[in-house]
Amino acid sequence: MKNLKIKNILYFFIMASIVVSSLSSCSTDDNDSASFVSPVINSVSKAEEGDLTPTNVGYANNMYVIKGAGFTSIEKIYFNDTDTYFNPTLVTDTAIFVNIDQNTPYENASSELKIVTAGGTVIYPFVIAPPGPQMLRGFNPVNAADGDEITIYGNFFLDPVVTFGAIQAEVVSNTLTEIVVKAPAGSNHQYITVTTISGSVASTYAVGTAIYDDDWYNGWTVEAWNNQVYETNDAAAQGRTYFKKNMGGWDNVQGNWGWDDQIADYAGIRMSLKVPEGSKIKLVFNGNWSDDTAPIITLTSEWKEYYFTWADLLNAGHVQNISFQEFTGNGGEYYFDNFGFILK
Repeated sequence: MKNLKIKNILYFFIMASIVVSSLSSCSTDDNDSASFVSPVINSVSKAEEGDLTPTNVGYANNMYVIKGAGFTSIEKIYFNDTDTYFNPTLVTDTAIFVNIDQNTPYENASSELKIVTAGGTVIYPFVIAPPGPQMLRGFNPVNAADGDEITIYGNFFLDPVVTFGAIQAEVVSNTLTEIVVKAPAGSNHQYITVTTISGSVASTYAVGTAIYDDDWYNGWTVEAWNNQVYETNDAAAQGRTYFKKNMGGWDNVQGNWGWDDQIADYAGIRMSLKVPEGSKIKLVFNGNWSDDTAPIITLTSEWKEYYFTWADLLNAGHVQNISFQEFTGNGGEYYFDNFGFILK
């Protein structure tokens, strides 16, 4: 969302008053007679530098200019039936500067701007749009087949359109925080995009690229003797299930042994990790514990997605094992989620 460019808000209000005065210069000669005429709304524009561009869509916590007539005796302004504060010094008979309240609803709302004056009430079609859509926990399952249902996790999913690459998907159901779609034909290795009235957001990984999302695939796993703990809740980096281990200094998490050399479509591997701030962990790839060039990852207390190309992993031509070693000597509770391949 574009911010106002005016740096000083007091300066803005002064300039707004001047603009309001100029907008109303032709109609303020007889305010007494205009005070009780029925109000009229001609246009609504976002209050920003440059030419005012009329719009029928607004965003909470932004200022707009309402142009029309009969505003002198204004009593109330409502956006989606929400009583909205206005500064009377920024009101003339033909223009109002008003900030849309940040708590104005945008779902299941009237999509109306209503102005009440001593002369009557005017209603104007005006949509309050949500912020841009967000993918907060990606989608699951990642390795879905065509026709399978996939759940997308995030926020601000108001009337979404979902595409897999350029292919539009059928939306089975949606709320503001979850969308269930059917993977369309040709969905494999496609990125998922959610589009609403407020913009678009795309997944950071593609369908069919998971090693672990909420489940392990193709025989990969972490053996139970590692004493890791799986948890299922909304705190996951991806989907709803992740695992953690309380590791002592220089302790490790060892993956099982496998073999996958069908990696021509991929540029490397990815994973999501978090730990106590500043902790470090060593990625031990393909069981090479003595590799002194292995990635040493400095982690944060929030989930972060990490990417490693085959060049970072000794130009590996296959995936055989993914393990980790605590690398501070201090230990701590380490969290793991969202293992997969990076699509070229």
